[in-house]
Amino acid sequence: MGNADDGEYGSAASHRVALPPPQPFVTSLRNTLKETLFPDDPLRQFKNQPARRKVVLGLQYFFSILEWGPRYTLDSFKSDLIAGITIASLAIPQGISYAKLANLPPILGLYSSFVPPLIYAVMGSSRDLAVGTVAVGSLLMGSMLGTVVNASEEPKLYLHLAFTATFVAGLFEAALGIFRLGFIVDFLSHATIVGFMSGAATVVCLQQLKGLLGLEHFTHATDILSVMRSVFTQTHKWRWESAVLGLVFLFYLLLARYFSKKKAKLFWISAMAPLTSVIMATIFVYFTHVEKHGVQVIGELKRGINPSSVTDLNLDSKYLPVAIKTGIVTGIIALAEGIAVGRSFAMFKNYHIDGNKEMIAFGMMNIAGSCTSCYLTAGPFSRSAVNFNAGCKTAVSNIVMALAVMITLLFLTPLFHYTPIVVLSSIIIAAMLGLIDYQAAIHLWHVDKFDFFVCITAYVGVVFSSIEIALVLAIGLSIMRILLFVARPKTFLLGNIPDSKVFRNIDHYQNARSVPGVIILEIDSPIYFANSNYLRERILRWIDDEEERLKSLKETSLQYVVLDMSAVGNIDTSGISMLDEIKKIVDRRGLKLMMVNPGAEVMKKLNKSKFLETIGEEWIFLTVGEAVGACNYMLHSCTQQMKSHESDKQYNNV
Repeated sequence: MGNADDGEYGSAASHRVALPPPQPFVTSLRNTLKETLFPDDPLRQFKNQPARRKVVLGLQYFFSILEWGPRYTLDSFKSDLIAGITIASLAIPQGISYAKLANLPPILGLYSSFVPPLIYAVMGSSRDLAVGTVAVGSLLMGSMLGTVVNASEEPKLYLHLAFTATFVAGLFEAALGIFRLGFIVDFLSHATIVGFMSGAATVVCLQQLKGLLGLEHFTHATDILSVMRSVFTQTHKWRWESAVLGLVFLFYLLLARYFSKKKAKLFWISAMAPLTSVIMATIFVYFTHVEKHGVQVIGELKRGINPSSVTDLNLDSKYLPVAIKTGIVTGIIALAEGIAVGRSFAMFKNYHIDGNKEMIAFGMMNIAGSCTSCYLTAGPFSRSAVNFNAGCKTAVSNIVMALAVMITLLFLTPLFHYTPIVVLSSIIIAAMLGLIDYQAAIHLWHVDKFDFFVCITAYVGVVFSSIEIALVLAIGLSIMRILLFVARPKTFLLGNIPDSKVFRNIDHYQNARSVPGVIILEIDSPIYFANSNYLRERILRWIDDEEERLKSLKETSLQYVVLDMSAVGNIDTSGISMLDEIKKIVDRRGLKLMMVNPGAEVMKKLNKSKFLETIGEEWIFLTVGEAVGACNYMLHSCTQQMKSHESDKQYNNV
């Protein structure tokens, strides 16, 4: 280690950068995997616990109801009862509507609001999430399965594939949670989700033109061009009666939402609007018989609770690939939406949501759902927002909702016979308009142009191509950005803040001043094979530019190169080779290389590669201030020696 004199930048005694204790490869690998897969250390609560307690904690981990259930109170039940009834009033019309969106029988929407919420109430960790079918997942399932099987021509095969896709989605979600692979969902960035959800909402609204205009035949494609072509090639089949009825109820739904947004206490107006729309529209059709004039109605709904569908899972090799593909894609989207919604409301109430537990809960409810005539379910935002505003306390609100749906299935399904399909289209459009988040897109534009580009790419991809292609494009752009961050890391020229020992980016802090004879560079990334060549060229360019600048200003020539490696958390062999090359080039130019605060992993590898012997441990410092202090000390010593040498020379001449 070098020593710095007492002065402006450092103290006389520098501190040695310690080498980390040696670790066997197996131990290092185990620690790395643990940090990757178990960053929250879920097993810490089991430490130093008796066997019986460990069993209880294990059961509580998988069945959250065992954790909060013993503390449940009557006051909480009163709140959950009100919230459960409120979300049931929304779940019933939404369930029927979204099932139609997936080209499935309407009754499946009610089935899917009965069994899955019960499973989630037992296993889920969110107090506010209201489980049910989701519009985007329904649209995805309908469009992806529709490319292989026509729902109207082969309804039984299509239904069985929907159950199979739901089963695959459940297996995939549960596997992600069990094997702690939830970070995969993190590749769906905020910008991607905003663009994707807005695009999907736009497509869903366009698809509802079929019901709004009373059309019987419609395209299965989701892009805007195919939808518009399907609409305007059938102008002779438009039914004005259906359009008028749909627009009236759409206006009513939007008006109810407007009043609910004005005052938070009036949330129930918007929550009850879909059910009241269904009731009023059904009564209107029953007494006016407009179904005889082109207004399509739901028709008969089978009475009774969920029948078993275990034997309906289709494992035929001809159709299994599309079922697997549909299950994985819809499963990812359902997880991304459900976990994001759950965490949003948990933040308001100041409690924690375990993402991996949520994945297991989502997976189990979809596995159970696929065996009980349900299709894909998640945690839709609209229903969860109503649950939150209604004052729910625990997941018991989901149980209340499920019981309300059960009563509907047992006794009330005949009442939906005259419900017009157009009112279901109005309910879907009203719900989807709230997902087109143009304000978030504007915010992205102001904050980060690249994120805005990702958002727009996802939106345009969904609207003009297909949901699957848009998802691949948006995720691809996000991954490309990550790779760019890794492959082209930032390097900064540091300067000293006057009257301090602080060194900061010269471009950022205008008052930061360079140190005579010293160039200080900060590397803002781990050093890997992907960026080592770039960093070598960039560091040499910094040195060349600094030498030219000093030469033009006729200032003290460059003597020292200081690399601040505080942000370099890791390095591979390519990175070490790059540092070795830099060291050789710097030596040939008559300069001295110094390093500041390399991380423990970096120090371990530099030591094993013998690079520390090459550079010399005395040239590695804890802080930039100490390194600069050492430079000043040596520059000062050299100056004194030169002056002394000059004096001796003059004396000898005399």
